[in-house]
Amino acid sequence: MSAIAAAPHRIPVSVIGLGNLGQALADAFLTQGHPTTVWNRSAGKADALVARGASLASTPTDAVAAGELVVVAVLDYDTVGELLLPTAGALAGRTVVNLTTGTPPAARALGAWAADQQAAYLDGAVYAVPQTIGTSAAFVLYSGDEAAYRTYRTVLDTIGEGSLVGPAPELSSVYDTALLSGMYGMFAGFFQAVALADTEGIGAAELTRPLVRWLTAAADALPAFAEEIDAKDYATTTSNLEINAVGLRNILSTTEAQGLPTDLLAPLQRLFDDQVRAGHAASSLSRAVESLHADALR
Repeated sequence: MSAIAAAPHRIPVSVIGLGNLGQALADAFLTQGHPTTVWNRSAGKADALVARGASLASTPTDAVAAGELVVVAVLDYDTVGELLLPTAGALAGRTVVNLTTGTPPAARALGAWAADQQAAYLDGAVYAVPQTIGTSAAFVLYSGDEAAYRTYRTVLDTIGEGSLVGPAPELSSVYDTALLSGMYGMFAGFFQAVALADTEGIGAAELTRPLVRWLTAAADALPAFAEEIDAKDYATTTSNLEINAVGLRNILSTTEAQGLPTDLLAPLQRLFDDQVRAGHAASSLSRAVESLHADALR
């Protein structure tokens, strides 16, 4: 029986990069009893982990050699390449899990490079703040080698609930870019709302209480919007594009009257207006996405 099959919960793991995320990852692996080796440019960042039982590698190559599962969490993909390139000779037979934020082309290239070294590759996007790593609040989307994911899923779930979104290494990065786009869109609306309220002396905390309640309710519409978009069926008997175009125009007018810029929401108005001019005034608000498709932008 293989070591993996005999002791699935005692897999040697190496963590390269001990920023806030890397330290949290290593701590979670240690908590679950996995023999954990760590490496960081500034070795002092490993002191607390070593005190808990981690081994400190002197080089990235030593870290790779020590682990079946090699988890990388550094600043960017350039740094990933800089650190992993010298380890090429030690990578064969190992699985690299890259949790560094990057772009789909960079993930695709790194996955191909890892395959050339006879290593399995998983790209991952972590949805958690470091303090919630290892709790039910954290989840991770992976893409890449399906067999490696199945082999190490129990270990990876130490970080947070995992899901494999597909075999192409870049898919998790596409998901990540999309999810973060939604997050920053929410932040943009929040900043606009707080600035507008401030013009009449309403504090941010005071506004945020009803705002969070309203946004939580509004988010319930997203699954229905998603079904409409996938089916390209935008028929509605409720709040249509024309109603929303008029409503948003009133918001922009009020914002200007209060002496504030409309840069954050004006692009959304253009999407609404484009669809209304194209004859879709009675369609669901979700139809605005059609103005963002690549063929619509040509």
